[in-house]
Amino acid sequence: MDLEPLRAGMEQAVPFNGHLGLEIVEVAVGRGVARLPDNEALRNHTGSQHASALFAVGQAASGASLAAVFVEQLPRLELAPEAAEITYKKIPRGPLTATAVLGASPGELLDELGREGQVTFGIDVAIVDGAGDVVADMTVRWNVRKES
Repeated sequence: MDLEPLRAGMEQAVPFNGHLGLEIVEVAVGRGVARLPDNEALRNHTGSQHASALFAVGQAASGASLAAVFVEQLPRLELAPEAAEITYKKIPRGPLTATAVLGASPGELLDELGREGQVTFGIDVAIVDGAGDVVADMTVRWNVRKES
């Protein structure tokens, strides 16, 4: 399955991410990667990437990791983050790359969506900076449900 149209569409679907210069670089079933270039306008008082920028790139990667799972049903679904937790580990320097990995089986998620009309699950994200250091870990809890 060619997921390039989905990846490109995701970059356009969230105007805020475009404002940040955030790129969706990979969309695969259960895996998503987003990148945020280093931009002086997104830095904080320490000269590093702002904490909210880390959150944004992590959330975007998590969305990319789930989109391919539900690609055939996307027009009939509501996808919404329900909760998120982020742990900042180190001051980030340079561009950020967030890699999200779905911990659940895509088949099980699709089965539950079919049975229950909705499914809730978590996605773990690792965010690394330009030096390759893990600067934050994040978990985003998503709710996917059929439109009513």
